[in-house]
Amino acid sequence: MLFSEIVDEFYEPKEYPALALLLNEWERTKPFDGLRVLAATPIFRNTMVQYMALLAGGAILSVGRSLGKGSAAMPFDSEVVEYVRDCGVPVVTDEDLRKGLTKDDFDLILDCAGQFSFCKPRYGFVELTRSGVQFFENSEAPVYVADSGIVKRIETILGTGDGYFRGLEYFGSRDFEGKNLVVFGSGKVGCGIALQGVQRGMNVRTVTDKLNSGAGTDFCDVLTRNNVQIVDFRDETSVSVAIGSADYLVTATGKKNVLSESAVASLLSNDRLIVANMGVEDELGKGVSADRALNAKAPLNFVLEEPTHLKYIDASLALHAALGEQLLADFRNIKEGELPFSGPQDPPMELEQRLILTSMQNGVIGDEIYNLLT
Repeated sequence: MLFSEIVDEFYEPKEYPALALLLNEWERTKPFDGLRVLAATPIFRNTMVQYMALLAGGAILSVGRSLGKGSAAMPFDSEVVEYVRDCGVPVVTDEDLRKGLTKDDFDLILDCAGQFSFCKPRYGFVELTRSGVQFFENSEAPVYVADSGIVKRIETILGTGDGYFRGLEYFGSRDFEGKNLVVFGSGKVGCGIALQGVQRGMNVRTVTDKLNSGAGTDFCDVLTRNNVQIVDFRDETSVSVAIGSADYLVTATGKKNVLSESAVASLLSNDRLIVANMGVEDELGKGVSADRALNAKAPLNFVLEEPTHLKYIDASLALHAALGEQLLADFRNIKEGELPFSGPQDPPMELEQRLILTSMQNGVIGDEIYNLLT
């Protein structure tokens, strides 16, 4: 099977139980048989497992890479890009599609951060991230959002928090015990980083919107129970004090340019502060130069050969692909010419539960998932 040589060299099936489940099923059922599918996840070694599952399902696969025109440019591993091309799978860019150099005739697009939201796929989209939803809010096309459910917490809370600290270690940081960490954002990614910091013996403060905490998209209650101090972003004095005494600062809000002028001033005046961004967008803003932050303000974990370990991202990639199958099934249940729905839609709970159960029973992080969800 295409890509299996690389996948088998680096991974055991227990590191990708959810994708293995789909791969084995789709070899028999071929849900994408003859359909042109564009997979636009960030191109790294671990995403090849998703490509394998789609190919097993009969997809005529293309891999998408954003150059950042109209959306954030997606990080990628250039060696993996060349390997994919060498295997005969086209790698197309958003710019090529905009210019008409590549034909926009896809049946289904598995998007990430809205890179290819301007396209007109026959059936619709599956969006991987919360930050990409903004590009589909007024879409007439059906759009499933993988990030709207529970599965994505495995990646963003467990995996991305782990990736942030592996990124710090890549740049030489080793001693975290007793150090001060300031995290901007109390969503899944920010929560994961903060909890990882607590586990490493750090003093953690999270800057967020306290007035809207508990709205379903943040984890302030979880953070408070784990001795994380919550600071309201409107309290500029407290924010500045937190930054002034911090050893590490990271942004993880999912929004561009989140730092106020006073926060930027405090950041720039703290010479020892190690600064990073973990958002798809440049959350630090123009006031912070690229050379003041690790990885030039790009998401810190994307400096790594494997930004998020496959064991943490498996269920997300599986849901991303499985929602494509779900969308095709939705079309079979309606009259020709109609749409099953339009705009962003949450994943079916039954599908998420199936993938989570598979991950817990057959994967290497079952205990971590159980602790996360209970």
